[in-house]
Amino acid sequence: MQALQNIQDFLKGVKMDSQRAALLTGVVCAVGSVVVLVKKISSHRKAEEKIRRAKNRRDESLQRGEQAVLRYKELHPTTDSSFILGLSLSEVTKQLKEGSLTPEDVFYSYMEKTLTVNQKLNCCTEILLESLDQLTTVGSNKDGLLYGVPVSIKENIAFKNHDCSCGVVINLDQPAEKDSVLVQVLKKQGAIPFVKTNLPQALLSYDCSNPIYGQTVNPHNPQKTSGGSSGGEGALIGGGGSLLGIGTDIGGSIRIPASFCGICGFKPTAGRLSSQGVRPIYRGQKTVSSSPGPMARDVDSLALCMQALLCDHMFSLDPTVPPLPFNMEIYRSSKPLRIGYLESDGYTHPSPSMARGVREVKALLEQAGHTFVPYCPLKMDEIVPELWLRGLLADGTTTLLQKLEGGPVDPCLEPQIFVYRLPKWLKKIISFFLKPVSPHTSARMSALCGVGSVPELWKQHAAVEDYIQETIAHWRSCNIDVLLCPVIGPAYNFLYCGKTSVNTNYTFVYNLLNFPAGVVTVSTVTAEDEEEFEHYPDKFDKVLKEAVTGGEGLPVAVQCVALPWQDELCLRLMKEVEQLVKESKK
Repeated sequence: MQALQNIQDFLKGVKMDSQRAALLTGVVCAVGSVVVLVKKISSHRKAEEKIRRAKNRRDESLQRGEQAVLRYKELHPTTDSSFILGLSLSEVTKQLKEGSLTPEDVFYSYMEKTLTVNQKLNCCTEILLESLDQLTTVGSNKDGLLYGVPVSIKENIAFKNHDCSCGVVINLDQPAEKDSVLVQVLKKQGAIPFVKTNLPQALLSYDCSNPIYGQTVNPHNPQKTSGGSSGGEGALIGGGGSLLGIGTDIGGSIRIPASFCGICGFKPTAGRLSSQGVRPIYRGQKTVSSSPGPMARDVDSLALCMQALLCDHMFSLDPTVPPLPFNMEIYRSSKPLRIGYLESDGYTHPSPSMARGVREVKALLEQAGHTFVPYCPLKMDEIVPELWLRGLLADGTTTLLQKLEGGPVDPCLEPQIFVYRLPKWLKKIISFFLKPVSPHTSARMSALCGVGSVPELWKQHAAVEDYIQETIAHWRSCNIDVLLCPVIGPAYNFLYCGKTSVNTNYTFVYNLLNFPAGVVTVSTVTAEDEEEFEHYPDKFDKVLKEAVTGGEGLPVAVQCVALPWQDELCLRLMKEVEQLVKESKK
């Protein structure tokens, strides 16, 4: 009996201990939940405070810019700003050298125009008020090729005491300790960097919106995006607020905004210009090369900018840049060219207007005496997911997602981030089931899992090297000098850049290859172009059609490409395209 009683007492104790344990567990869980919630609220408040400070800095700089313009206009009421704004960069630099224009007249004309354009397009992140001081001393650089020229720069290009946020909250309140090499060289050449321009959150997008500075809109249609990631530059230059800007390009980030906004943009061979002080969203990624480059209204402006930057001062500041001055002889050459061309790369089809642009430019160049050779990029089905996407996101998107922590995700990025955040095992399952019905989507989903190990990363790097050599051999077997091909466009409706990556292959392949490439506007979208979508052959036509619908009248562009380090030859083709199109419209 005593033994039975002992057992009952023991069981009661166990029951009581279980109840206490359950209660304790519940309390711990509740406390843990409260702690997590408090941390989230605290993090959210800190993010909101950071964003508020950044917006206040922008608003204050815009106000002070306006005040400076008003003061100047009161003292100089006869300044003909409309005349100045109508001049090309070449004409402005010539008149500044001659003294028929003053740097002050040019600067304040463009400052006023920038402020007006920004009110309509939301393209600026901050007026660089130091430019007001630089204006007073710019005479010491009168021999510079860009003497007295106001220049806009993308937000991720370092300017001392200003943030390079890349559109993410975590990077705010970390002002640059010194100017980037490009900014130092621009100043040495007499240019005046006067404004920073908007970009998409985390850069890896071809839209132009972030939770800090908002959405930049298209200068030709405010219901469309300006493109990205150098979309603030595209909008400001396309809207007439800047003569010359500096963007960056890792997958089309100069060329796509140039296409969308109706301007010219050039992505040099990576390494031709210094990237010191140009902030990426994350460092260490070596598969796909990013490159800073110029954006402007015309090709001569791009060439002048390259000539100005490729100087001894840059080669001294950054010895990793090969000391190759700009070759004006190649740029001005009139030798007939053998030009490769394609309307489709076999992976996706360009929109009807962009394919038409290539056909029309091909006809003009043929009439001018150039020879055309059909060309098709190699292995696009393989290189798009396996080399470009898997290489760019080799860590399975981990670093990118870390950069987004502590702040809201912008609506333009939400569709991408939703997929990026899926567990790796789920991405693999989705990829497996999609393979029979949508091989392209399946391959991209698999690529988002990343590389997996260091040996695999080395294999991937080797595969990229092999692909570059195979492409160069293919290019030479075709015996071509340069290439004419489509670019993504026309400008998309809002939020569609995050829903589809169709046609981005036309730009990012040349980042993977590290070939110089540039974009020239040649036409506008017609009603017939939009009607032709009814016969569009690509399986993704529905999303693409929705993205570009309502595009009549928007800019149409073509892309020009050359082999690595033949940047001047690429610009030479761009210049000829620009001239022939201009003459054909007379």
